[in-house]
Amino acid sequence: MADEKHKGMAVRRAVLGDAYVDRAEASRTPLNDEFQDLITRYAWGEIWTRPGLDRRTRSCVTVAMLVALNRNEELATHIRGAFRNGVTADELKEILLQTTIYCGVPAGNTAFGVAARVLAEAE
Repeated sequence: MADEKHKGMAVRRAVLGDAYVDRAEASRTPLNDEFQDLITRYAWGEIWTRPGLDRRTRSCVTVAMLVALNRNEELATHIRGAFRNGVTADELKEILLQTTIYCGVPAGNTAFGVAARVLAEAE
């Protein structure tokens, strides 16, 4: 289990960035400590390291799912991660257009707004 945590932390840092992970780690409390451990081991250590999809593809899928679920704070985080994983702004636009059709115009509108804020931060 320690190997999954170590492996997961490396992937989590590579995708989300050190600053994001450092903030998450600094915000550990007795309430969320086991939750942080769980997502590091299972989401990042087990799922994101599987050989069936590369990180870039996993980022595309994750962005689409977060649009569908209307999880906009996480969406911004994973858009940043998608860029780190090689997704281009044009590809992001295509992902958001695709999700607009399947998730609805309000979800797409919000997602484009989130993406615009993330792009503006990066400039």
